[in-house]
Amino acid sequence: MSIIGDNSTVIIAGGSGLVGSELTKLLLENDPISKVYALVRQPLPFFHPKLEAIQDDQLRVLEWNEEQPIPEIGFICLGTTKKKAGSKAALEKIDYELVCDVAQSMKVLGVKKVVVVSSYGASVQSLSHYLKCKGKMEHAISRLGFENTVFVRPGPLRGIRDEPRNDELVLQVIMKAIRPLMIGKLRNLIPIDATDVATAMLYSAFDHSLGKHSILTTVQMRELLEKYLPSNH
Repeated sequence: MSIIGDNSTVIIAGGSGLVGSELTKLLLENDPISKVYALVRQPLPFFHPKLEAIQDDQLRVLEWNEEQPIPEIGFICLGTTKKKAGSKAALEKIDYELVCDVAQSMKVLGVKKVVVVSSYGASVQSLSHYLKCKGKMEHAISRLGFENTVFVRPGPLRGIRDEPRNDELVLQVIMKAIRPLMIGKLRNLIPIDATDVATAMLYSAFDHSLGKHSILTTVQMRELLEKYLPSNH
C-alpha cells in the first residue's frame, strides 16, 4: 500500500545509517514524494532524479535557493554508541546536540512535521547516559514548535550494518531464546527489522490520526504497519 500524499517534498538526515538507508529507499520509491533532500557529510554514492544532496560537515543548511520547493516533512535518523563515539561527551555531541541542531535547521527551513529515531527507554531521568541523551533530545525537539513531532523508539534492531555492533548481535540471540516469555511491555524489546522501523517512520509522517506529539514503541510501530500492510505483518 502506498502512502497517501501528493507531490510531497521531504528532507532526511542520517540517510546512510541502518534505518536511514532503508528509509531513503522508501522515500525514493514512493510516487507521492516528488523531492528528497539529503543532509550529508560526503557526496552520495548514487544518483536518483528525485534526490538532492545538501553537503556540510555539520549537516547544516547554509544557503537556500528560494526557487526550490520547501520540505514540509523531515526525518532524522542520526545516532551513535559510546564505543563508536569514544566517550560519553562525544556520544552526547551526536545523539543530543547534533540531532537538535539538525531539527532546528529543518524548522528554520520550513519543515512542519519531523520524525526522529530515538530509543526504547529514552528518558531525561534515565541512569543510562545513552538513554538520558535520547530523552534530552526528545524534550528539546518537542519544544521547537513543529506542527507535528513523532519519535520512534525501537528496541534492538535487526539489519546489516556497515560496522556490526557486537552487543546488538548478542542481544538478538538472547531475545530469540526468551521471546516466548516476552509479554506486555517486554514485547517492545523483541528485535525489530530496520526496514520495519523505516516503513513505520514513513507511514507515521502521513498518518493524520497521530497527535501533535507522538511516541511509537516497537509494539506501536508494528500496529501501524499492520494498519497499512496487513498482509505482510
